[in-house]
Amino acid sequence: MIDINKVKTYSVLKRPSKVDRSNFARPSTKGEPFVDFLKSLPDILKAKDLRTVVEAIVKAHKNGKPVIFMAGAHVIKCGLNPLIIDLIKKKVITCVCLNGAGIIHDFEIAFQGKTSEDVATSLKDGSFGMGRETADFINIAVKAGVGEGLGLGYSVASKINSAKLKYKDLSILYNAYKNKVPVCVFVAIGTDIIHQHPSFDAGLTAQGSQRDFYRLADVISGLNNGGVVLNFGSAVIMPEVFLKALNLARNIKGKVNNFTTANFDMIHHYRPQANIVSRPTQDSGKGYYIVGHHEIMLPLLHRAVVEYI
Repeated sequence: MIDINKVKTYSVLKRPSKVDRSNFARPSTKGEPFVDFLKSLPDILKAKDLRTVVEAIVKAHKNGKPVIFMAGAHVIKCGLNPLIIDLIKKKVITCVCLNGAGIIHDFEIAFQGKTSEDVATSLKDGSFGMGRETADFINIAVKAGVGEGLGLGYSVASKINSAKLKYKDLSILYNAYKNKVPVCVFVAIGTDIIHQHPSFDAGLTAQGSQRDFYRLADVISGLNNGGVVLNFGSAVIMPEVFLKALNLARNIKGKVNNFTTANFDMIHHYRPQANIVSRPTQDSGKGYYIVGHHEIMLPLLHRAVVEYI
């Protein structure tokens, strides 16, 4: 039988503690500046990580290092284009990476100021994704642009730029193109509604996406010592593409180390954790994973960044 009277104890005053009152949050006050609200957050866990990511973005911006913004299409459907566009105009975001659905929703916003159909309803009669304007515009733009030597992203972006679209000021692609920010688009054949249409050319789409892959690898080579990579809401495509493009950049250009990565998503996924947060920064730099809804986290990140640039 254990003799409980022989337990060894120590003074808690001598024990290291991970949480100190200096790290506590403080109540914010009515009407105080946003920067004070940001400082009022606890210097603990994800609040601390968020501030660190903001500091890395601001430092990269001021030092002329790349800030690569990668996103799934849900970010666009959350109505966040104006914030991304603002960071493009402020020369904070220096490269945009989207999946195939991203250019679809971005075009539809430029074209009609709205997007996102009711999939469950239209799937019943086979009409899901069969809107002709979306497919024809993007597929024709890809044929023309890739045929002229452009990547997939700039093929669509240049077409939006030249077209008379009522709401194109709300387009990420248009604003990136206008501000000479690379747009890299990565497509998995069969995943996008425009692949169902006769105007779709798989060969040219793949060729354009390959050019964007090489473009991204070149941008990544500049991350060394201070760049930042942000991934919002892409659980598979962007993490996989980023890892290979990073490897290619290191293979050809040499060291690409000591940069910051941050993955923002609504739940925790294995692939972004491994390919965005952990593996790329395993020997230097730092990776962060912050969970939260895009329509809350991106405005918070945007507001914090613009406060300091």
